[in-house]
Amino acid sequence: MKKKDVLKSNELFNNIIKDGKRVSNKYFVICFEQKEFLKNNYGIAVGKKVGNAVTRNKVKRQVRNIITNNVTMFPNYHNYIIICKRDVLTISYKEMEENLIKLLNNIGE
Repeated sequence: MKKKDVLKSNELFNNIIKDGKRVSNKYFVICFEQKEFLKNNYGIAVGKKVGNAVTRNKVKRQVRNIITNNVTMFPNYHNYIIICKRDVLTISYKEMEENLIKLLNNIGE
């Protein structure tokens, strides 16, 4: 995931979470909204309940890597916010990837 594809604006984060559509499972919530531009933008949110800063950054790095490796799975013309839940710490990277891909398939439907 390139830096130009990252959502950083607090206002934009809040608008997508409040007004956008969402899909979720035990480990992730994906909030998304459609837009007019050709490329997708991504934001990753990991709350303080997940762990200390080292743990939260590790989870964010793993999610960024999953996004980079599976960028074609995301439907085009969307802004995405991926919110990680506390249970994400109990699973391996491979299980994390499988669960995130299942959620992405639900978005496409």
